[in-house]
Amino acid sequence: MTKDNRDLDVESVSGHEEDKNVSQEVLEKYDTDAKVRKLKSRKLVFLIAAIAIAYSVFHLYVTFNPLPALQARSIHVAVGMGLIFLVYPTFKKQNRMKIPFYDWILFVFSLGTAGYLMYEYNDIMTTRGGIPNTLDIIFAILTVVLVLEAARRVTGIILPILALVFLTYPFISHFVWMPDMLMTRPFDLGDIFGQLYLKTEGLYSTAISASLQFIFLFILFGAFLAKSGMGQLFNDLAMALAGSKQGGPAKVAVISSGFMGSINGSAIANVVGTGAFTIPLMKKIGYNKNFAGAVEASASVGGQILPPIMGASAFIMAETTGIAYGTIALAALLPAVLYFLGVIMQVHFRAGKESLKGIPKADLPRTKEVLKEKGHLLLPIVGLVFMLYTGMPIAYAAFYTIVLTVVVAGFRKSTRMGFKDILEALENGARQSLSVMIACAVVGIIIGVVSLTSFGTVMTSAITSFGAGSLFWTLFLTMLASIVLGMGLPSIPAYIITATMTAPALAEFGIPVLVAHLFVFYFGIFANITPPVALAAFAGAGISGGDPMRTGLNALRLSIAGFIIPYLFVYNPAMLMIDTTDIAVNATEFALPPIWEIMTITITAIIGIIGLSAAAEGYFQTRLNLLFRIVLGAGALLLIVPETLTDIIGLTIVLGIFVINFMKSKKENAATAAT
Repeated sequence: MTKDNRDLDVESVSGHEEDKNVSQEVLEKYDTDAKVRKLKSRKLVFLIAAIAIAYSVFHLYVTFNPLPALQARSIHVAVGMGLIFLVYPTFKKQNRMKIPFYDWILFVFSLGTAGYLMYEYNDIMTTRGGIPNTLDIIFAILTVVLVLEAARRVTGIILPILALVFLTYPFISHFVWMPDMLMTRPFDLGDIFGQLYLKTEGLYSTAISASLQFIFLFILFGAFLAKSGMGQLFNDLAMALAGSKQGGPAKVAVISSGFMGSINGSAIANVVGTGAFTIPLMKKIGYNKNFAGAVEASASVGGQILPPIMGASAFIMAETTGIAYGTIALAALLPAVLYFLGVIMQVHFRAGKESLKGIPKADLPRTKEVLKEKGHLLLPIVGLVFMLYTGMPIAYAAFYTIVLTVVVAGFRKSTRMGFKDILEALENGARQSLSVMIACAVVGIIIGVVSLTSFGTVMTSAITSFGAGSLFWTLFLTMLASIVLGMGLPSIPAYIITATMTAPALAEFGIPVLVAHLFVFYFGIFANITPPVALAAFAGAGISGGDPMRTGLNALRLSIAGFIIPYLFVYNPAMLMIDTTDIAVNATEFALPPIWEIMTITITAIIGIIGLSAAAEGYFQTRLNLLFRIVLGAGALLLIVPETLTDIIGLTIVLGIFVINFMKSKKENAATAAT
């Protein structure tokens, strides 16, 4: 983009200091991860930066020089937890310019939780055989308390309360007044806290393993990309491609937020980061403020389901299910494309209905210039996909991609990263990882209790029992449970919880493991745009100045395809590129269905999504009356359902209404021209 263009209103919207302050206030209101201290002491700032950089270097080191699982995971939690007590204030209104003495004590205690395990490791593993002594129990209780307090500061109160509810269960599960299905044998302190602290089935479970081995490295990768200017590349490229189209700024928001959401894995931070630029532009050309905030929220949440990175959740799913990353990314592709098509088309139809134009081309960057200046920054993502599809271990691929980012960024002066930039990226990556790390640690408490008490089996039994043997009602109850469990959580912990608690219920109906996990993954994520706790939508409302609940309801409507598609790929997994002719519940390798089947599903689903979007907005070429909207919506749903008969009926209805409205539009235009 030229210097002159930088001076235009298009760019100046996000450049004002007032807008930046509003964005920061919104981020802190809806994302507790942003409520960090602003220290005055340069020595303290330097010390925290040094610890954060060392934390990042540790993760890069253990990628190729692994420590025993319990040791590496405990260090990952302990140092991250210590950083949280130095970086995050105890209370919202606390003085953020200094660190109180008790947080230094908590910092030392945090390091001590890993130090004790390192010192006693051989005795724990051999002499005591994992059976805790009194000192083990004391350190275990201390660690749990510290984890819950750190999580409260970073993620808010919801997740710690959920963990405490689960933690209470083994203490009371043997009481006679408990329902029969919830009753277990008695557990003592050694059973409970030994499970949580001395084994890799509690605090240091697979959730923390994923955080240590994959999530941290991909967050670090995102920090390096951000430092190189990738965010600006996505914004400029989206502006060049879609800014001049009908309702251009909203389409820019969908494209740029989708790509950034896939990389950074934080819907709320993405809403505020890209929304500070796109939401004012949407309002400027005439979009309603509630709708503008909803567009940004829907796109940012949708980024979590968009391959190749899926906010790092794809790698966690691969670790959890044992299914190859390439298979998961391929399976998630078509549903993600359909989701974003649904959002884009609603944005397009809303612009047509309200006669909203795009931004003049003269005020926009040119695609060729954008790619010439920063297009090379796409090479690390291409390299990452290539490495993963060739079977390279995920952690190795992440490491090499970080190195590749530094090298590629050096191709042009405008993106080149100096030594200071690299250190800042290492620090930023460590800081950004803290919210996911501590959430995974709290999830580990839940996993530990579920493993100790077999509560997961109870949950599965309850869902299938209430489902009364019906697949649809079991899916519906699983959806509700996943949305409730995912409320207020980042995408990765939300997926881990739902995969542990709700996905097993679907196996009772013979649903393949990948299909079940993708189903709960979708709804755990969409909790962020589902009122009453639609945090991503609320953040969008904070930027747009809209009403939070109305923005949430708009986001829900924009995301309607995302609530339908999971049901469709359960009933016909061919939508996930999986061969349905010979499939096992626990299968980890899948063949592609016939190409004609994939093409048929894709084409009919695309037409169906367009029809559904037109029905939702009440517009196609010209306004649709209520009867046509209802009939069009029904026809669109029939098209989305992957069956031959429903496709024929749905196609007839949708195309019929499209033709009628097209002819009606021509008559209206002719009448307008005549007058």
